[in-house]
Amino acid sequence: MFAYIKGTVTEIGTDEIIVETGGIGFSVFTSSQDSARLTKNQQATIYTHLNVREDDMSLFGFLTKEERSVFRMLINISGVGPKSALSILSCLSVDELRMAVLSDDYKAIAKANGIGPKTAQRLVIELRDKFHLEDVLGEYDEASPATSAPEDIVSETAMALSSLGYSNVEALRAIKKVPDSESMTVEQLLKAALKHII
Repeated sequence: MFAYIKGTVTEIGTDEIIVETGGIGFSVFTSSQDSARLTKNQQATIYTHLNVREDDMSLFGFLTKEERSVFRMLINISGVGPKSALSILSCLSVDELRMAVLSDDYKAIAKANGIGPKTAQRLVIELRDKFHLEDVLGEYDEASPATSAPEDIVSETAMALSSLGYSNVEALRAIKKVPDSESMTVEQLLKAALKHII
């Protein structure tokens, strides 16, 4: 019904914002990650999903079409409602969720409020065929174009960090933070990434 809302962000909460357009203030549920990226009185385009139930109509909003698309994938999984899907996207970025699914890291997904281990495992199984490692590494390159190591070096470093007990999500986060990594070896990138893991 609503593809997006373009207007002024007048209020920001941890999981809800108010976007005013044409004299109407729309209450929109958002992930805490998206809320943190917005500022009061900012002009914004919010891509929306309208959830209709018998007794309620709720608007869910996202800063990118891709995040909305992943949200829609999540709510199609048995046991994952809109609030649970938003909780997952508050806990993990789209990139981190992809990495968690592709590496069977259901524990990272189960950290989201309202998501138990069984639901997280089902989510991993159902989304595995919809996500590809190239997408994760491609986003890694786009996110840090000046500091991106070759894909094989990133993969080997992520595996090394996993063998040290870190989740793949933690590994990818740390690798992304390493500056000037394009000419590093696996050993150099591993040492540098370890400094970024808290």
